[in-house]
Amino acid sequence: MNTEKIKVLITGGAGFIGSEFVYQLAQLAKYEITVIDSLTYSGSLENLKLVSNSINFKRIDIRNSQDIHECFKKNRFDFVVNFAAESHVDKSIQEPNIFWQTNIIGTCNLLNSSLEFGVFKFFQISTDEVYGSITEGEFSEESKLNPSSPYSASKAAAEFAVQAFSATYQLNYLIARCSNNYGPRQHTEKLIPTIIKSFVNGRKVPLYGDGSNIREWIFVSDTCSALTKILEFGKLNTIYNVSSNTFKTNLEVVKQIAKIMQVQKPFFELVKDRPGHDYRYAISSKKIGNELGWESQTDFEQGIFKTIEWYLSNPERMQTW
Repeated sequence: MNTEKIKVLITGGAGFIGSEFVYQLAQLAKYEITVIDSLTYSGSLENLKLVSNSINFKRIDIRNSQDIHECFKKNRFDFVVNFAAESHVDKSIQEPNIFWQTNIIGTCNLLNSSLEFGVFKFFQISTDEVYGSITEGEFSEESKLNPSSPYSASKAAAEFAVQAFSATYQLNYLIARCSNNYGPRQHTEKLIPTIIKSFVNGRKVPLYGDGSNIREWIFVSDTCSALTKILEFGKLNTIYNVSSNTFKTNLEVVKQIAKIMQVQKPFFELVKDRPGHDYRYAISSKKIGNELGWESQTDFEQGIFKTIEWYLSNPERMQTW
């Protein structure tokens, strides 16, 4: 490994969670950070403006194996952290092929170059959705994967590719499966920014089914503090769940934001449920708590206030996204 600064490649670092992770890692002087992002609709250099002078940025699509190869050859990274992914479930139902190409082939391109150029540690950022739905209780890291959407299937496949490179070629890996993130800089296609944008524009929020689907919500800065812990101190070739133990139905989320923003009824409308819609996600983060001493710090009300405040202070992000 590099005896001076540790050279880290962060893919998808101009996106929502990726940019927060870049901010947090940039506070640690021992890392030399390179960010690559294809800057599709969900990524923006605006997300990195506060650290633009302390990182290297390259516009690269992980589907382009030649560009990836050249980037690795030139930089000789120690660590790779892979956030780059198509992530919107609705879009995966409409256009699944882009999810296979980016989330599976793109990950394999990164793995091939990591192996060729001696990357010490490959950190794959995954999702609780690979487990599928659970009516009661929580999934642990040892639970069977049961993805329901093209999105979650592509993320599960990427995980298997990472583990296969470890078993076959001895490439060290870490995998984090994260619950539903929210916070500043999230694209407005996702539920919480959709709610805020709808209320700002005087529209009703569309809710699938009867609004009773349950998600485990975690503030993005908490997620990235966990990911930093895993990158630095996680046991190699290990999977960690990252979650908050904060469960809300989609309807509860809408009502809470409506109350804060002082929106009067009627403020939502029920629409036809999407195909294969998982009812409830729930994962246990006891492992990361016991091994690394991490737990989420931001309660949902506090996080929602911060999120609403950011969007209201950055109205142009709701207009352009």
